Amino acid sequence: MIFKAAFQCAILSSLLLVASPADANGCRDDAMLVFDGSRSMLNIGNDSSGLSRIDEARLALRRVLPQAAPFRDIGLIVYGPGRQDVCGHIDLRMTPMPDAAGRIMGELDGVVPDGDTPLTQAVSRAASVLREREGPGAVVLVTDGRETCGGDPCRLATEFMRNDPDLTVHVIGFKTLISSFEWQSFGADDTRNTRIVARCMADRTGGTYAYAQSTDDLVAALQDVLACPAVGSVSPAPRPPLRAPR
Repeated sequence: MIFKAAFQCAILSSLLLVASPADANGCRDDAMLVFDGSRSMLNIGNDSSGLSRIDEARLALRRVLPQAAPFRDIGLIVYGPGRQDVCGHIDLRMTPMPDAAGRIMGELDGVVPDGDTPLTQAVSRAASVLREREGPGAVVLVTDGRETCGGDPCRLATEFMRNDPDLTVHVIGFKTLISSFEWQSFGADDTRNTRIVARCMADRTGGTYAYAQSTDDLVAALQDVLACPAVGSVSPAPRPPLRAPR
């Protein structure tokens, strides 16, 4: 009887694990973080912190990644800075790996923003990395602006719908101008407008779009797309003091 009860308990636990929210929302799937390292990330916010956008983004990721990385493999692509032309540098820093929080932050702490915003090509590169791995995957794009290098994010999203149905793209606009960033129903011939859209990548792949105006907004958005709900929410403490860079 004891053996039978233990066996039934094990089966029940397995069923609960399969049905857990952590598995249901895909938060354990491999992910690629696509990080905006363009020169505009050097801009200082208009709040009292005196921090640049990239410093605020680092703070947010430093709070979220330790809670997400133990449960999913995460990789990193940085676009913008480099020795190539302003649109030509897309740097695959690491493919998805376990417990990647420390290594990702080490990479991001060394980023000196420069160049423009080839976000479409960067997301395409991230998708190709995930395509080489088994199972569903997610791309998390963090950008402070629109596509500026001639890419067509909406067309890319349509290609994902057709060829990569297990791929989800999440788009987080950090301190972006809403009027030039949010999705609108542009005509097929309006290529100029199509190039500035990024939200459609989330809309068309079943991902999440978020607009983050502050560090706390960015923490919440990153938690929503990277962390598992069963793990709990990101605690606001301990947090590094906000100091203006020297």
